[in-house]
Amino acid sequence: MPHRFFNFDEASGYLHIEKRDLETLVKRSEIPFTRQGDRILFQKRQLDGWASQRILGMSGKRLTDYHRTSSQKHHDLSPKHALIPELITIGRIAPAMHSRTKPSVLKDIVAIAEKTELLYDPTDLLAALREREEMYPTALDGGMALLHPRHHEAYMFMDSFLVLGKTTQPIPAGAPDGKPTDLFFLVCCQDDRTHLHTLARICAMAHGTAMLSDLRASTTAETMYEVLARAEEDVIRML
Repeated sequence: MPHRFFNFDEASGYLHIEKRDLETLVKRSEIPFTRQGDRILFQKRQLDGWASQRILGMSGKRLTDYHRTSSQKHHDLSPKHALIPELITIGRIAPAMHSRTKPSVLKDIVAIAEKTELLYDPTDLLAALREREEMYPTALDGGMALLHPRHHEAYMFMDSFLVLGKTTQPIPAGAPDGKPTDLFFLVCCQDDRTHLHTLARICAMAHGTAMLSDLRASTTAETMYEVLARAEEDVIRML
């Protein structure tokens, strides 16, 4: 229901933000909202886009706190239940992509996604990724990008999944630090909660473990998969 509207309490719970902090964001016009008379409402689709950008910009304690609250509410945190192995397989990891530009990365990583047989329309996904990157690049400091469409609709995918590609040479991708990117995650989720939690989980793995350097040192899809699994186990233990 992309056009659903939340009141303050509903938006606070959905975003894992204290109500007083949400009120501050509204006063500063730092979050999208609409007024209906004396009421302030938040459109779900706009919140999802805002939340994605917010998570991508988090680090340190803010990221840890968000990851902990979203995990506790929506996922089993026992060591036997991890999110990443449910979303990615060895066959969805490309350890040596020869893409030399961001447009070619998008095209090549969608081709990998198509092989999962979980993607309904590769052309639609590629167009959605291009639109997202034109609005706000998903490349982060540290050489990692979390590619994803602006909106997350169940009809795009048969199930939620991840793809990971490592380019043989880092390429300019719009990272805030101006440095090139070589690790590209493609995040394909059927619903917004899974999407936001997946972003938080991967960011926590990148900030809280040696995942990025270990992925760069890996030369096979098998070892890269092991790096992901180990990094997730580490962040789960820290929750």
